[in-house]
Amino acid sequence: MGFDPHEPEQRSQLKDALTAADITVGELWLRYFSMTGSAGEYEVQAYLQGLISLPVIQRDLLALACNEMIAEKPPLHAPYADQMKGTGPSGPSSGR
Repeated sequence: MGFDPHEPEQRSQLKDALTAADITVGELWLRYFSMTGSAGEYEVQAYLQGLISLPVIQRDLLALACNEMIAEKPPLHAPYADQMKGTGPSGPSSGR
């Protein structure tokens, strides 16, 4: 197995996605493992820290696991005034 020049960037973008989606390494590993991932949780942690390399198929499984978890999260959005239940301009509403 030779050096893959794209691995550092793939690792970096995976770490960024995990951080942005608030996904822990443990959560990622559990999903990845359930998808036939073969690296252990410590190996995934070491990979994310840049200490070890993983084969392309394992890196792609980690990306797939991360992307599926992101897709399952509810989208973040700013609420409109009529979506604010139980509050009005002067505080909680009564009988609404």
